[in-house]
Amino acid sequence: MQPLPDLKSLSHTEKDELIILLSQQVEFLQVQCARIAGLEKEIEALKNKLAKNSRNSSKPPSSDGYGKPKPKSQRKKSGRKSGRKSGGQPGHKGSTFKQVEHPHHVQEHAVTQCNHCHADLSEQASTQHEARQVFDLPEINVCVTEHRAQIKTCPHCAARVKAEFPAQVTQPVQYGNRVHATAAYLSQYQLLPYQRLQELFHDLFQIKLSQGTLNNILSRGHQKLETFDETVKTLLRSSNVVHFDESSIRLEKSLNWLHVASTSQLTCYHIDPKRGQAAMDVMAILPDYQGYAVHDHWASYYSYNCQHVLCNAHHLRELTFAHEQHQQQWAAKLSQCLLDAKREVDDAKVANAPSLTVSRITYFDRRYSRLLRAGRDELPVLSVDKNKKRGRTKQHKVKNLHDRLVNHKKEVLAFLYDFSLPFDNNLAERDVRMVKVKQKVSGCFRSNQGAQTFCRIRGYISTLKKQGHNVFNALSDAFDGTALIFCEEK
Repeated sequence: MQPLPDLKSLSHTEKDELIILLSQQVEFLQVQCARIAGLEKEIEALKNKLAKNSRNSSKPPSSDGYGKPKPKSQRKKSGRKSGRKSGGQPGHKGSTFKQVEHPHHVQEHAVTQCNHCHADLSEQASTQHEARQVFDLPEINVCVTEHRAQIKTCPHCAARVKAEFPAQVTQPVQYGNRVHATAAYLSQYQLLPYQRLQELFHDLFQIKLSQGTLNNILSRGHQKLETFDETVKTLLRSSNVVHFDESSIRLEKSLNWLHVASTSQLTCYHIDPKRGQAAMDVMAILPDYQGYAVHDHWASYYSYNCQHVLCNAHHLRELTFAHEQHQQQWAAKLSQCLLDAKREVDDAKVANAPSLTVSRITYFDRRYSRLLRAGRDELPVLSVDKNKKRGRTKQHKVKNLHDRLVNHKKEVLAFLYDFSLPFDNNLAERDVRMVKVKQKVSGCFRSNQGAQTFCRIRGYISTLKKQGHNVFNALSDAFDGTALIFCEEK
């Protein structure tokens, strides 16, 4: 940069030219400063994006790739202080492969010769035996049942009268409910794609199923479970606590959204092009729900007049990110506060206590607020865009997290005040996970009907598993139109 000339030696014309030159340089530098500020924001955003993983954000573990972070659980190790050793705890029922008392078949292996003197023992009576049992599958063969409807001629009026076939026998040749249940079980529960399912039926059962037949079987299952779907929604609307979540899903090459509403006994899925309130209205659970809705602070949930509980698993990950990437000390301390409160609540539940004492609730309540107040001075502030004349000033994401934790303290600490309320929303996230696995296996849903069919049958299977029923037998009953069993929520 050249030094300024002696201003006293310059003429008025030269001074004017110098002023114009300096003004142009200032304007150029202002443009460059604005560009640098924009690049710095972009760099920070990219760094934050690269720094996010399954441990400090809501990203799934599958997105970590080869840069998967080392496991760092928020849980404390059990040891002498907790009074628990590693491994199975007292009262845990183990399982051992044991012989049965009454085997299906018995094969006798005779002793014909003495191993020592080689004497003939063929006629010698056996005094005892040693038993070993082999558990194996029987040879699998298709069983064909022919239904014959008798036709008789009435001796009085000469009319030909034919007997009625069973209600489920509608075609000259058809597959039975157990074939239907097996196809639904393997497709919707074990997540086999159509081609591999065809191969399995051919190799194991010597049955050649076309993809059209498989699709018809699943469509029939979807139809048979219509009553189940409506009943589950009715039970969920009357439940005290329901977990809600949503996740993106690919349908016909476009982005859709999977919505789930679940409890420890019930699961209901819904796929919709929308993520927000419009989709939740179509699902028809939240509009009439008056209990506690557990969710991850998605704004659309607050459109409904029910009680709200926020997922602290999300908060712990966001607090970890704020501490590691933005050096927010309050975030680490608040994370520890939440974990301490959870551990004390868990211990009280194990001891069958109805609640924490008033003093302990007050302690955690005040500790929570004190840490948030102390953290105000640490919060990062984004530079103000002077060219923006309308709308609210954009805040840093850490500031947004801080505001949420302050403004929704009651929803964050709900688990502390009421033991029936959960610490996190992991129940709904687990129910979402298997549908995401289905997408990973198949790539996407090829049709809206296929997506809706999967959601209804998968919701039925999830409900059965939660209630401890045998999935295959219940699917057979479903195709038969009977024995749909529900559990009343308390």
